[in-house]
Amino acid sequence: MKNIGIILMVLGVFMLMWTGFTYTQKEKIVDAGPIQISADREKSVNWPPYAGGLLVAGGIVLLALNKRGR
Repeated sequence: MKNIGIILMVLGVFMLMWTGFTYTQKEKIVDAGPIQISADREKSVNWPPYAGGLLVAGGIVLLALNKRGR
């Protein structure tokens, strides 16, 4: 339980510092027999900052429960 709490806290801090990331994906635009045209599309993945805060809080709760249960 302690390890899960620490992982949640680290992940939460990471999510608070970086609110998303972008990546490039190659997409086929035209595929007509021997003619193929593709383009690089930039996509982004974003999450709200409060999600990181919730993970940090959940990690703290798990660590507190682990100490109290001993």
